Amino acid sequence: MKNEQWGNRAGFILAAVGSAIGLGNIWRFPYVAYENGGGAFLIPYLFALLTAGIPILILEFGIGKRGGGSAPLSFRNLNQKWEWLGWWQVMISFVIITYYSVIIAWAMSYTKFSLNLAWGEDTKDFLFGNFLGLTDSVWEVGGLQTHIILPLVIVWAIVFFTLYKGIKSGIERISKIVMPLLILLFLIITFRGLSLEGATLGLNHFFTPDWSKVWNYKTWVAAYGQIFFSLSIAYAIMITYSSYLPKKSDVNNSAFITAFGNSGFELLAGITVFSVLGFMAVQSNVDISEVAAGGVGLAFVVFPKVINTLPAFNELFGFLFFGCLVLAGLTSSVSILEVIVAAIRDKFNLTRQRAVVWVTAVCFSVSLLYATGAGLYFLDIIDHFINSFGVLLSGLVELILLGWFYQLSKIREDGNMTSDFRIGTWWEIMVKYVTPAVLFFISIQNVIGAFKDPYEGYPTSALLILGAGCALAAILLGYVFSKLKWHNPQHTSKKEVA
Repeated sequence: MKNEQWGNRAGFILAAVGSAIGLGNIWRFPYVAYENGGGAFLIPYLFALLTAGIPILILEFGIGKRGGGSAPLSFRNLNQKWEWLGWWQVMISFVIITYYSVIIAWAMSYTKFSLNLAWGEDTKDFLFGNFLGLTDSVWEVGGLQTHIILPLVIVWAIVFFTLYKGIKSGIERISKIVMPLLILLFLIITFRGLSLEGATLGLNHFFTPDWSKVWNYKTWVAAYGQIFFSLSIAYAIMITYSSYLPKKSDVNNSAFITAFGNSGFELLAGITVFSVLGFMAVQSNVDISEVAAGGVGLAFVVFPKVINTLPAFNELFGFLFFGCLVLAGLTSSVSILEVIVAAIRDKFNLTRQRAVVWVTAVCFSVSLLYATGAGLYFLDIIDHFINSFGVLLSGLVELILLGWFYQLSKIREDGNMTSDFRIGTWWEIMVKYVTPAVLFFISIQNVIGAFKDPYEGYPTSALLILGAGCALAAILLGYVFSKLKWHNPQHTSKKEVA
C-alpha cells in the first residue's frame, strides 16, 4: 500500500498548526496564564516551549518521517518491541475524539443561537438546563439530548468526508481554507474586543506580572502542561502527519514554525478573551476575578453574557466567536481521527475509504454517550484523567524509550540533512534529560493530587470507573492491538530502521 504524501510544505505546516490550534488555545491558555502570574507566566511558558515543545515536535516529526507510517508502525519500525506505545497513543486519541466532537457540536449549536441570542439572560441555566439537560448526578445518565444529535452528525460528516478524500484532496485542502479563515475571523473578534470599554482593564490583569508566582513550582508545572497539551504531542498526531512527508522534507524549521504559530495564536486568544472580560467587569461593576473563567464555563456561560451586553453587533460578534470555536475544533478533530484511521489502515491492510467508514462509525457511536443528560460529567472526568494520566504518561514513556534506548543522533542527523538549519546536542539533552524530568515531576504531582482531593468532588466510583478505568483501558487496548497479526505484507518485516 503506497503511503500518501502532502502536496507541499505549506500544506503540511498548515495542517500541523491546525491540529495544534484547538479549543484549548481559546479557552484554556488565557485562564492558565491569568491564574499563574499574568505577564510573568510568559517566562516559564517560553522556557517550556523551547525546552519541551519544540524539541518534542522535532522528535515526533523525525519519528514519523523515519518510521514511515502510522504511530504503531513508526514505533515498530524503530524497534520491534515498541509498537504497543503507538497503539497506546492511538487509543488516547480515540478517547479524546469521542468527546471533543461533542464540544464542537455544542459550539455549532451556539453559533446558531447567537443569531437571535437564544440563550437569554441566564446563560448558565440555559447551558446546563435547557441545552445540556444536565442530570443531578454522574450515574443518572438521562436520555439522549436529541437537539445535540443533529450538529453532532454534521461535525462527524465534515470530518468523515475530509478524511475520505485523503491527504492532498482532504486534509491539506481544508487546512488551506480553514486556517487563514480562522485567523482572519479571530483578528476581527480581537479588534472588536480591544475597542470595548474596559478592554484596558482586562489586558492589565492579563499582562501585569506577578513575579512572586515565577518562583512557584506550580506555575512551571502549568506552563509545561499547557505547552504539552496545546501542541498535540503524545497523541500520535504529529507522528502520523509527518509520516506523509517526502523523505527530503525539512523537519527542524517546520517544528519551529508550528510551535511559534500555535503560541502566537494562544497569545492572541489571551488578548481577545481578557479585553472582553475587562468589558464585562466594567459593565457588571465587579472585579475581573469574578468574571474570569476557563473551559466550558468561559465559552458557553461567560461569553454569551458578554455578547448580551455588547453595545452593538451582538449577534455578529457571537456568530464569529462560536464560528471560530467550530473551525478550530474541526481542524483538530480531523487530525485526531486521522491517527486512528492511519493505524487501522496499516495494521489491517484496508483502503483509506474503508478504514474511514469503520473508524467513524465506531467513534460516532461512542460519542453519543456525551450527548446524554450526564454527558458533561462523563466528559469532564474522562478528559481530566486521559490528559493527566494518559497523554502525559505516554509522552514520558516516549521520551524515555527514544532518549535512553535509541540513538537520538540518528533522528537528529536525519533531520539535519534535509532541514534549513541544523540542531545540535542541546536537542538531545532536552529530550533525554530535561523534559522527562519535568514530566515525571508533573506526573507525580498529578498522582498525589488524585489521592489528596477527589477531582471536582465527583464520587470515587465515577473517578475510578470513568476516569482511571478509561486511562487504564487505553493502555490495555493498546497492548492488545499490538499483539494482533499484521495483515499488510509490506509491514511484517522485523528489521529495525537503520
